[in-house]
Amino acid sequence: MSAASKVLDRCAGAKQTGAGRWIARCPAHDDKSPSLSIRENDDGRCLLHCFGGCETSDVLAAIGLSFADLFDKPLEHHLPPIRGGFSARELLELNAHEATVVSLLAEKAAAGSLTEDDIKRLTQAAARLSKAQVLVHGR
Repeated sequence: MSAASKVLDRCAGAKQTGAGRWIARCPAHDDKSPSLSIRENDDGRCLLHCFGGCETSDVLAAIGLSFADLFDKPLEHHLPPIRGGFSARELLELNAHEATVVSLLAEKAAAGSLTEDDIKRLTQAAARLSKAQVLVHGR
């Protein structure tokens, strides 16, 4: 079952709006009309956005899922290093990815199950976020 299917199965009134895109009533608030955008990327990631202002974590909690459920495959731990020349969009996508890694590893830390490899990946995510900030500010 794809990540998007897991979400769609738990959202009332989901309607497809395009290839790999749906809108549904947000389960995290009393939604009278659809405000939850659900998007499935080519790499299997499922992106959620509530136009009513709900946090993704609240939407996931309302449907009994976690951030890990938004991925078809485990996150890759071997991304290429950050180099200059990224566009603003690429930097935003990189930051979003690294923030997701941090979030998933925070869940593991809260459960007391961080491995040494997890700690290395968390350190790598922090370094990449710092490097992206430097690139944005041109330092």
